[in-house]
Amino acid sequence: MTKLSVNINKIATLRNARGENLPDLLNSAIDIINFGADGITIHPRPDERHIKYSDAIDLGKIITKEFNIEGNPNEKFMKLVSDIKPTQVTLVPDSIDTLTSNSGWNTKDNFPFLKDVINELKSYSIRVSIFVDPNIEMIEYAKKLSADRIELFTGNYAKQYANDKENAISKYVECSHYAKKIGIGLNAGHDLSQENLKYFNDSIKNLLEVSIGHALICESIYNGLEKTIKSYLDILNNENSSF
Repeated sequence: MTKLSVNINKIATLRNARGENLPDLLNSAIDIINFGADGITIHPRPDERHIKYSDAIDLGKIITKEFNIEGNPNEKFMKLVSDIKPTQVTLVPDSIDTLTSNSGWNTKDNFPFLKDVINELKSYSIRVSIFVDPNIEMIEYAKKLSADRIELFTGNYAKQYANDKENAISKYVECSHYAKKIGIGLNAGHDLSQENLKYFNDSIKNLLEVSIGHALICESIYNGLEKTIKSYLDILNNENSSF
């Protein structure tokens, strides 16, 4: 069964809009877990425009299931995750002014840098995932880096899905087979939604985890958080979704 990790960045964005504590991020995270999600994902950025570094520390004290922290491994980020020691760190190559993650690492060109980062994270007993495009060579070098998992960037899949889902999924299927062959775990995320998730999950047999935030929170506005999370879990369990 593919696990669902809910990215709560957008809840923090809504809270920050008024400079108060509504919605309460910590209570929201607890509710999401109680509604059945397998974990919580956050992506603190240097400008703290949604998740604040203090949020990450507070969440680390209360999350009883998987805690996944995404980010570019600058000095501040590495200090944060070394203090929290989450279940998983997903390394993402976004720059300071990036609105949202839109590409994966070049694991070949950044090999020495990533090797040092991964060695440090592993010394804290943190599982390491590397955000990559669906590219065999990038996966090959992720394995050489001793990463535990890769997270496939699914933005391109989501864009192509409505027009040609078979072509949209083809590279991802190829990469999933290669990941299984070389023995590296497979996650996926970015722009996955109830509309496109089932086909992706059914096509990728060794998918361990999806991280979904923006679409899930948007859908929750209409259907409620609990019902929306259940719909995603039904999709991942190959049950009929009520959405």
